[in-house]
Amino acid sequence: MAGLSFPFTRIVGQDNMKRALMLNVIDPGIGGVLIKGEKGTAKSTTVRSMNSVLPFRNVVQGCPFRCEYGRVERYCPYCKERYDKGEELISGKVRMRVIDLPLSATEDRVSGTLDLEHVLKTGEKKFEPGVLAAANGNILYVDEVNLLDDHLVDLLLDSAAMGVNYVEREGVSFTHPARFILVGTMNPEEGDLRPQLLDRFGLSLDIKGEMDPKKRAEVVKRRVEYDSDPERYIAGVQKDLDDLCERLTKARELLPKVVADDTIVDMIVSVIIHFGVDGHRADITLLKAAKANAALEGRTKVTKDDIRATAELVLAHRLKRRPFEEAGLDREELERCLQDL
Repeated sequence: MAGLSFPFTRIVGQDNMKRALMLNVIDPGIGGVLIKGEKGTAKSTTVRSMNSVLPFRNVVQGCPFRCEYGRVERYCPYCKERYDKGEELISGKVRMRVIDLPLSATEDRVSGTLDLEHVLKTGEKKFEPGVLAAANGNILYVDEVNLLDDHLVDLLLDSAAMGVNYVEREGVSFTHPARFILVGTMNPEEGDLRPQLLDRFGLSLDIKGEMDPKKRAEVVKRRVEYDSDPERYIAGVQKDLDDLCERLTKARELLPKVVADDTIVDMIVSVIIHFGVDGHRADITLLKAAKANAALEGRTKVTKDDIRATAELVLAHRLKRRPFEEAGLDREELERCLQDL
């Protein structure tokens, strides 16, 4: 059983949020997701509930960074040294998990530290892993990411983009893999992210609480039932959780076979130009998201429906807007644009 967090499959509504998270699990190269919404809209609950459906990974047994087994070019210095010596590395399966980054974390706690005294005494590097080491191959979750110090946000985004964590102290350096899915949640009422940081998140969405009386009632009933006996509640939906885990696993395996022909690429470029988005990051991210969506649906060919399902997640935070104008994508305008292509 994957810990005592509310089951992902029992979250009521919030389909866009759940899709954004699943797409990043299928293709971490999408670049993470920023979830904005008022308090009490199940942001943290949904992210942490991913623990119950995340796929398993093949890793090098005994590695403190859980290096991906067989990807020699991505091995940490320890695994690389063992591999170069001809030592047999043994694979093992571990489940991906959600790693929390506390707001109070220092830079040393995040990136890890080098023991300079040990280096001077023995000539060997001794590295104390930080949060980024634990996050390798996992989801790194930052609640209230807008309140995190800017230099820490820069550190996280740079590591996520490069896939490595580089630590240097007094001329001594250490590098280890840090390939993770960055997920941030925030309440816009408490301040926003800098625009240049906002654009670095692959996907973004604004969520609101359910206003349909029946759905709100269902939220209350499910939560109360869960709180009364979490173990029993999770056991009752374990098959659904296992089925979704298998679906995500198959989608990750299918992704390399998914193709997007020139017509799809032309559609994506046309949509980005239509909405006046600067740079090329949005085009690339929309193509990746559309391919991941096709894999999630069990297809090997991207269709217009995949663009329709992911465009808002990619574009909402990249659109230019006037002061006091609400963020978001006009879905009717998107539909008209897709129909014209």
